[in-house]
Formats: sequence, structure tokens, C-alpha cells
Amino acid sequence: MPSFLHGLYPEVHRKTRTEGLRCGEQYRKDGSFPPPRELLEVPPGEVVVAHDVVDFQRERPVWRLHLISRVMEGLYEALDWQSPIPVRDAYEEFCRETAWGALYFAISPTAPKSAERTALRLQAVLRFWEPLQSARYLFSSPRAALTLEELMRASCDWAMDAWCPEGEDSVRARLESAAARMARATREDSIEAILREMPRALVHARDLKHRDVVGDPLLLRERLAALDPRAFDRVSGACTSDVLALLYAWDRQLGKH
Repeated sequence: MPSFLHGLYPEVHRKTRTEGLRCGEQYRKDGSFPPPRELLEVPPGEVVVAHDVVDFQRERPVWRLHLISRVMEGLYEALDWQSPIPVRDAYEEFCRETAWGALYFAISPTAPKSAERTALRLQAVLRFWEPLQSARYLFSSPRAALTLEELMRASCDWAMDAWCPEGEDSVRARLESAAARMARATREDSIEAILREMPRALVHARDLKHRDVVGDPLLLRERLAALDPRAFDRVSGACTSDVLALLYAWDRQLGKH
């Protein structure tokens, strides 16, 4: 893992911004990104902080994977925030060729989560499965260090439930199946996956004013089929948060009539 991700919180916060500025300078010159200056081995069983909400012990020198977000901020800053979306996509593609980058983009809430993009992210993690298994990860609780399987279940259960709902296979096998199905998904495949994810989204939708209407499967299918290609692509992965956003948008539309 890059050395700029290890240390006290203020130190990593500074180092990751500096790395982003360095990446931005090279990208401005030739459209590429430099490899990290120094890679360090993560000892077996060592803890990696994978989400900012559990990064409480900021005075301890630990691995802070979630601060790749600071690298991206520094990258955008170096480029004066010009065309951030193509730059983000290019940096993600670069990072997916590394174990640490593949894991970050698979578990982070970074948009977009189309079926195609999610397939690429999961396939990248699966390529690095063995080395990533040696660490333990803090993600949803500061007290519970997770195995890689537990981390992927906590962060990507929506993908497995929407795209590989059957069977009692291992997390790895379900992710492999889900990624393969996403990679070749038709629009109808994505609609079916979104409908499978809808009950979970409805549980989290606390204040819908027209719950019975927006939750009706026939209406949902009609509205999904009517989305333009760009809007549909953004939700085609069936991520719970994206499905929720659709429900709230449709609920607001119904309130205007």
C-alpha cells in the first residue's frame, strides 16, 4: 500500500493532498498518473481504516485507505477543478490496477454506480482477493475489525442481493457472479435488479408521502422504462442509494400534481 496512506491522521491528510497535487501535475503534462513513490507491505492481520466514519483514533499511526478521497481533491485542485468527471474516471481506471485502489473504489460511496462501472470495480477487487485477505478492515464500526469477506458483505451486499440473490455461496463466489451479470446486463436485466432492490430501499425511505404509489411494482417498471439512457445508466447497478434517490424524486413529482 502507498506510504502516503499510513501515519497519524493529520500526516496522512497532508501527504494525500500532496500526492494528489503531484498526480495532477503529471496528468496536466501527458494525461498519465505517476505510481506512488513508496509502497509498503501491510503486515498480516494489520488494521486498515476503510471508512471515514470509523477513523476516531487520529493520534495513532494506521493505514487510512479512505483518505484516497484527499488524493482526488488534490488532483482536482492541481487542475483548477477543470473537467473533474473525466479526471476522476481516468484516476479510478489507474487505481483499479492496484490492490489498494481496487478496494477503495469498490467499497467507497463514489458515484457513479452503473452496472458497467460496478462490474469493473468488483472484478478489480476479485483480481487482488488473496493479498487483500491478509489485512483486517474497519468500516462500519470502530470496534469490529472485519475480514475481507465481511467488509465486502457490509459494503456491497446490495450488489449481491440485486444481482445474485440465489444460493448460499461464499461472498467471493457471489461477487464473481454479480460482476459477471452486471458486465453483460441488458436494460431489462437492470430493471429486474432494481426491482429486487426496491424493498430494501423502501425500508430506508422514511418520509415518502406517496409510498403506496411509488412502491407499486408496475408503476416502478413503467417509470424505469421511461428514463432516458443517461439517467438510466446512473442507476443501472441497482445500488440502494441510487434507488432511494429515484423514489424521492418520483415522490416529489407526484406531490406537484
